[in-house]
Amino acid sequence: MASPTVLRGVPVVPGVQYAPVVRAARLPEVPVPGADIDEADRQAEAGRFAAAATAVASRLRDRAAHATGAASEVLAATATLAQDRAWLGAAEKRIAAGASAVRATAEAVDQFVELFTQLGGLMAERVTDLRDIRDRVIAELSGLPEPGVPLPDVPSILCAEDLAPADTAGLDPRLVVGLATTLGGPTSHTAIIARQLGIPCVVAISGLDAVAAGVMVLLDGAAGTLTVDPDASQAAASVAAAQREALAARQWTGPGATADGHTVPILANVQDGAAARAARETFAEGVGLFRTELCFLNRDTEPNVDEQAKIYGEVLEAFAGHKVVVRTLDAGSDKPLKFAGHPEEANPALGVRGIRVAQGNPGLLDRQLTAVAAAAGQTGNRPWVMAPMIATAAEAKSFADQARSHGLTPGVMIEVPAAALLADKILQHVDFLSIGTNDLAQYTMAADRMSADLAVLTDPWQPAVLALVAMAARAGAAAGKPVGVCGEAAADPLLAAVLVGLEVTSLSMAPAAISAVGAKLAQVTRRQCRAAAEAVLDTATAAEARAVALAALS
Repeated sequence: MASPTVLRGVPVVPGVQYAPVVRAARLPEVPVPGADIDEADRQAEAGRFAAAATAVASRLRDRAAHATGAASEVLAATATLAQDRAWLGAAEKRIAAGASAVRATAEAVDQFVELFTQLGGLMAERVTDLRDIRDRVIAELSGLPEPGVPLPDVPSILCAEDLAPADTAGLDPRLVVGLATTLGGPTSHTAIIARQLGIPCVVAISGLDAVAAGVMVLLDGAAGTLTVDPDASQAAASVAAAQREALAARQWTGPGATADGHTVPILANVQDGAAARAARETFAEGVGLFRTELCFLNRDTEPNVDEQAKIYGEVLEAFAGHKVVVRTLDAGSDKPLKFAGHPEEANPALGVRGIRVAQGNPGLLDRQLTAVAAAAGQTGNRPWVMAPMIATAAEAKSFADQARSHGLTPGVMIEVPAAALLADKILQHVDFLSIGTNDLAQYTMAADRMSADLAVLTDPWQPAVLALVAMAARAGAAAGKPVGVCGEAAADPLLAAVLVGLEVTSLSMAPAAISAVGAKLAQVTRRQCRAAAEAVLDTATAAEARAVALAALS
């Protein structure tokens, strides 16, 4: 009997599942008329196109309204893209020149796919979204079912070249028990939502496209492998071992601490009040990252102070009496604001984003801080606030002064290597640091975090990334100020223990990961964590770092 085939990729969400493969449904081949339509029919064709695009956007917005957390955010962002005037205008121009609505849709999207691909960085994230919107609009125009993920009859492992955020956000974790993709990276939308749902996930798997639907596979989200046609008894044993770990996680009741009693608060990443209320049902001890972009995205005008205060107040109320860290507006690049006057940029990922948007719109940040302070006054819960994309001590001081003028406790995100290198100088001005490992990995390794070809480089286990984490954490320890991690690295139980060994003082993650991380920390001592951290910093590759940590923490 032939040995099972083992395909390797980048591990994203730990867990082991043995199940048949299910494949995402593709849009059937739709004939694209080559001949121009009559001039008399072009206005009606334009109306047909507009109606189809509006229908697609409306369905996405409706799904966003019924989702929470990251799923709601990405669905709302995709709905906005479906109504983006740039590509809609390009399609309408083609229809006015005689193209059919189907042809105009395909050609307009192809135009922007090429543009975004050339721009690279975070703009390249939108390519999958655009293609998904194209297929949905063409299906609407052609009277075909919307493409997407089928509902399996039995628990299955979803395999795909890539998954659009709109598809990933709608997954039922009872029936889709694992995710495996050919493309994507450890911080892609698919990966982030998989963490939120607690579904084992491996991305950037070479050879996955050849695995047919219905084939039995064993997916190991910690090892980053997909085994095709494994021995059934061995697969069952692997699943049973994983289930025992999952049981230990379910039995963990907090608070976060190592086996020898070293306290490590375990916090939740949230986007809105609904997500915060859901996180409150877990053993989260607070909110380590409140992404405030949600109330700004999809808006033609800036929400006023009262609107913002109401949204912020919902999160503060959900965690009354507990720590809440509010990140100020992280917009720009792939998250442009219509009312902020973003310039066209040759390289948006390295352009005006995060705190840099506020520098060009000083009233924007002041009004947001006013709203946060108002929400604090209304709820009695005084949050900490932190600025994204800080690169210099001068930027940190400017933000800290402004935050303190509103009576708020200031901190900054460490996402830029320069900020990690100057963490001691930055800490002279702020009261805490929070490390965003997603962007820190991207900028440290000069690798687009959405590129499947570069997924190994953006793995948070990269020793260079962890060396910068260690530098920032040590600066915090020397200054007697807290340094947390709120990037997706905190959701990996093994890596979380290493981060504790690097002197990180708190961990914030998708709520679905909280119990697994808490259970892992409860099984190891602080001394083991430090030994693992020292071993990891002495390695040269992400794979080697993961291996030595596993040896030190088993």
